[in-house]
Amino acid sequence: MATAVLSLSSPTPTRTSPALSSASSPFKGSLKLLKANPSVIFQFGVKIAHKSSSKQRASLVVVSQASSVSSSIQAASEVSNVRFRLNNLGPQPGSKKNAKRKGRGHSAGQGGSCGFGMRGQKSRSGPGVRKGFEGGQMPLYRRIPKLRGIAGGMHAGLPKYLPVNLKDIEAAGFQEGEEVSLESLKKKGLINPSGRERKLPLKILGDGELSVKLNFKARAFSASAKEKLEVAGCSLTVLPGRKKWVKPSVAKNLARAEEYFAKKRAAAAAESSSDPPTV
Repeated sequence: MATAVLSLSSPTPTRTSPALSSASSPFKGSLKLLKANPSVIFQFGVKIAHKSSSKQRASLVVVSQASSVSSSIQAASEVSNVRFRLNNLGPQPGSKKNAKRKGRGHSAGQGGSCGFGMRGQKSRSGPGVRKGFEGGQMPLYRRIPKLRGIAGGMHAGLPKYLPVNLKDIEAAGFQEGEEVSLESLKKKGLINPSGRERKLPLKILGDGELSVKLNFKARAFSASAKEKLEVAGCSLTVLPGRKKWVKPSVAKNLARAEEYFAKKRAAAAAESSSDPPTV
């Protein structure tokens, strides 16, 4: 009859291989701190004694439930390139701290004033001081230089028109009496607005010369372009722009002022026409 004798050998804890620490990764922290502690595996030696045979030695491995997590980490350490993700990362020791429990008396470790001090606006309840307030001195957002466009609004500095020069219109090959507008220039391929420029109006600039008589329809004309087009005998049509919204009371006052000055201009013109010429 064989008798089994169980003898405990010295515990030899096994840990993960150092391949995880030597793996190439963009992570800049300490890999030794991130490496999870696997469960300690103890090996027990079992001696089986037979009367008629020699002694045989077998190893018995006792694995805890937490070793399933360590086995996955060991498998990942064997890979040359390890990518750290949320499922294989853990907080480093000392990185997680308990929040300060203010307003809980002396037992919270903040003293009687809970770390807010005894005097001043910040020790009282309420909203405190506004953002950027520096005790009355010139705050930082007023000391630094201002960027372009801030003083005139966020749209200051952006183009307000789609400019087209006379030399480009001459090269486009418009025939006598044709209409030059935003639509005709798009068909000719002179302009191809996109994005914000699709809503911009047309403006004619005076760079170049024009040899044919054309009908222009645009929102604005430069002074040089207007002079050259009038000399060439072209017809100019200024398209109305979108009126700026004003309050009804302001619009009423503007209308009354326009009516008043229109009457004054009419009276002055009638008076000048009725006066006899001086000899």
